[in-house]
Amino acid sequence: MSIKLSICIATFKRAQFIGETLDSILGQMELGVEIVVVDGASPDDTPEVMARYAAAHPEIRYFRESVNSGVDADFDKAVGYAKGEFCWLMTDDDLLRPGALATVLASLGGKDDLVIVNAEVRSVDLSELFEKQRLVFDADKIYRATDREVFFAETAAYLSFIGCVVIRRSCWMARERAAYYGSLFIHVGVIFQNPPIENIRVIAEPQIVIRYGNAMWTSRSFEIWMFKWPGLIWSFPDFSDEAKRKVCRREPWRSAKALFHNRALGAYSSTEFNKIWQGDAGKLEKMIAYLLSVFPASLANLVMVMYFAWPAQPARMALHDLLFSRNAGMLSRLLVRVLARGVR
Repeated sequence: MSIKLSICIATFKRAQFIGETLDSILGQMELGVEIVVVDGASPDDTPEVMARYAAAHPEIRYFRESVNSGVDADFDKAVGYAKGEFCWLMTDDDLLRPGALATVLASLGGKDDLVIVNAEVRSVDLSELFEKQRLVFDADKIYRATDREVFFAETAAYLSFIGCVVIRRSCWMARERAAYYGSLFIHVGVIFQNPPIENIRVIAEPQIVIRYGNAMWTSRSFEIWMFKWPGLIWSFPDFSDEAKRKVCRREPWRSAKALFHNRALGAYSSTEFNKIWQGDAGKLEKMIAYLLSVFPASLANLVMVMYFAWPAQPARMALHDLLFSRNAGMLSRLLVRVLARGVR
């Protein structure tokens, strides 16, 4: 029997969550679908969890690496092991919504080479809805190669989430991948390199539930969002600066507001200042950056909580990050209860 879709999961230290992820998929399984899991040498109970699932479900193929090669290489390996015509690059802790697999399979009958699947965003325990629709589209969208600038501007920010990507395997395998190992966003490099992908579909109705705040890279958030992500986005030569600015700033680490926000989160300190602020910076800019790096972190947290909690529609994900940082104090939590009515 030919395989239409391979659900490709790269996992590392997710024994607590991957079973629930697999259950959300297995409850929807159809003929012509397989699950490929590449384990990057997890030191936890992931092998035991996967052994139980693989023994009970022959549609699961589990590959355990002897060393951790990083998330980019592991996703690339998963696609390499896959037998499907298409590969869904699924995350190891998020869930499929009911009917998601049938919806995606129904979209694979045409000439599309890439399908982007929308998602809703919830708290780690799934009890609180942060965003009903991560990509705010009223209806499905089709993009052709001639629309690549529009596609980039409208979707690249959302594409930082790899679990939304369903790509024709032959398209993936034909494109440069190793150059993006270590970027943490190999799929973005594959999608936006030349030549442009000819046929793209975006499914507007959310099919995935994202566990927000559960990323493995939280401790590296400053490096990733200040340097790695903008470095990747601004590396693509065929998109205008205007389109790139719609995705992210070129050097967000130069923004005093961004530095203050990261100070509030506990991600920016004198350590980061000493790494990034060298002789190319102006004296005033450098002085401001230094002062922000030593600004009282708990006070910065309180100020940013006020900023994000005050509007009629509070920024719930931003508040979540602030309140779960080590700098959140009693005043920050009290303020949220007063202003945002129950955001925890």
